[in-house]
Amino acid sequence: MSGPLVVLVGPTGVGRSTVGRLPAERLGVSYRDTDDDIVAERGRTIAEIFADEGEAAFRAIEARAVARALAGHDGVLALGGGAVLDPRTRALLSGRPVVFLDADADAGEAVRRIGRTPGRPLPAGDPHRRWRAPAGARRPLRTEVARAVVDTSGRSPVGVVEAVPAAPAPRGVRS
Repeated sequence: MSGPLVVLVGPTGVGRSTVGRLPAERLGVSYRDTDDDIVAERGRTIAEIFADEGEAAFRAIEARAVARALAGHDGVLALGGGAVLDPRTRALLSGRPVVFLDADADAGEAVRRIGRTPGRPLPAGDPHRRWRAPAGARRPLRTEVARAVVDTSGRSPVGVVEAVPAAPAPRGVRS
């Protein structure tokens, strides 16, 4: 099966984007984030798409973006926090090198990261609760598709990368 060397899944704020760029650089492959694909294609932030078209429409857009990325990208791929909600996406992830980046239940660092990033489609209210609710509900789905789970709590981005199981070297590259 061809496709990405590593696929990163996890809740918002665990560092999928930050962490994903590091192994891509080390392996000399490209990095891709399906959230970035969606924003580039639609010309609007994800929060704007949620507000204007609703979550169901966004999830359909996201499922198509994930399918395209899985079929056409051979580097490191990060999926949006809710991508695993779609059963078709979970089926496409079967047998792939998926790593679930998780965070502890307190999620203090994830909540701090969320607060620094504009445009995240999260409900108003207590930031810890709004992180924990979807993260906890989606945990079984992320675990279902993952070959490995890496707890990002208290780890630097480099520390997280070091905990991610080694991906095979890309074609034509010796390790």
